[in-house]
Amino acid sequence: MTTTARPPHRTLGPMPKTPLHPSPPPLEANDVAIVGGGTVLWFVAFLALLPFQGTLSEHGHGTWPWICLSGGLLGLIGLWYCRARRDAIARSRAAAAAEHPADDGGQDPATRSD
Repeated sequence: MTTTARPPHRTLGPMPKTPLHPSPPPLEANDVAIVGGGTVLWFVAFLALLPFQGTLSEHGHGTWPWICLSGGLLGLIGLWYCRARRDAIARSRAAAAAEHPADDGGQDPATRSD
């Protein structure tokens, strides 16, 4: 029985560095609608589970409705935060626009002649 010899193990060294690319800008999303939708779903789940509280408790799942209620209440806090954040961003953009007004005389850049 002949065995074939394996080639000697060689190391390749450190991986070459790849060029870094700039990070893309963050995506704009309607955070208030997203958090609001999730909050509504938590409250709907609470209301749907509430009639079955006895059966759930008998099977060891009596905390499920209260978990849904706490999710809805935390969602209300999230709604408050997202609305405050959205309003702060709008105020910041308005202040930046007032600080650096466009010098185009209110004309559309596509129709402006230079």
